[in-house]
Amino acid sequence: MQTSSVIKVLAAWLLGLLLVIAGAVTAVVVANSFIFNPEEQVHDYLEALDDGDGERALGLLNASVPAANAAMLDGAPLQQSAAAVEDVVVGDAVPVGANRADVTVTYTVRGTEHSSTFPLERTGNEWLFFNTWEFVPTVLPTLDLTVINQGEATLNNTRVAMPEGRNQFAVFYPGGFEAHYTSEYFAAPAQTVAVTERGGSQQLALATAATDVLVEEVNAQVRRFLDECAAQTVFQPANCPFNFQTESRVAGDIRWAITEYPTVAIEPFDGSWVMEPLAGTAELTTSLQDLFTGTIEAVTVPREFGFTARLSVTGDDVTVTPVVQY
Repeated sequence: MQTSSVIKVLAAWLLGLLLVIAGAVTAVVVANSFIFNPEEQVHDYLEALDDGDGERALGLLNASVPAANAAMLDGAPLQQSAAAVEDVVVGDAVPVGANRADVTVTYTVRGTEHSSTFPLERTGNEWLFFNTWEFVPTVLPTLDLTVINQGEATLNNTRVAMPEGRNQFAVFYPGGFEAHYTSEYFAAPAQTVAVTERGGSQQLALATAATDVLVEEVNAQVRRFLDECAAQTVFQPANCPFNFQTESRVAGDIRWAITEYPTVAIEPFDGSWVMEPLAGTAELTTSLQDLFTGTIEAVTVPREFGFTARLSVTGDDVTVTPVVQY
């Protein structure tokens, strides 16, 4: 083979080798740009949240769990918090140093726009060429939940214990959380919060109040008590909040009627439920004879009254105990 032919063959071989190397380099660059990049780690983390896979999400986020209730960190509660995060857009990584980058995710939670920034760092290479990225270590945020005068609540459709009306829950971010309390006699309307930042704590407070069912039951017992008082045909009904005093002689039947019943209001106080003071009006109808003239006169006398009552709610039992002071 002539020298010129050998040179051509070697040149062609070298050119092919260079093209292969160039192609490999290009492939590595492309892979590092589109597969082995910080954004892909964020996509994987968000996917784990959507799947309710708390173990995988925790590992990807490189996070530690604070000393708090872990009920929201896996399964259905985690899926519900992730489902509240909509319109998700993962932004491009922004370098913040030689081996660090921030990835900002924008989204909405119940129609409100939010964003979360995830710091990541390049920790090395796989197979010599492909970058490896990990989240900068962090501690999960917490959600502090309180509920008035109750020992439990519902958080993301999960019943949770609330010792002395409060508890703290470790949560992933971003996430949406909804809490409420519902029972026959007491209820707290749903409250929501979005957790968007690493670390820190969010607050969620449930304002429990008496239900219409309880107010109606208490109102019925108060009215029954007053009606029983009004049924007594004496000027001073026993253990009742109204009476009538006169120096005249009774000359007819004594009849009481309640013309204005009290308005029932139930409020929390010092870990229990109390009734506000009760006020109303009774009306006495009778005939009186003047001791000096002997004249008999029909009278109708309104009598304003007031009293307090103790309220006890135990399970399905509601007891109202009037407290009358003379």
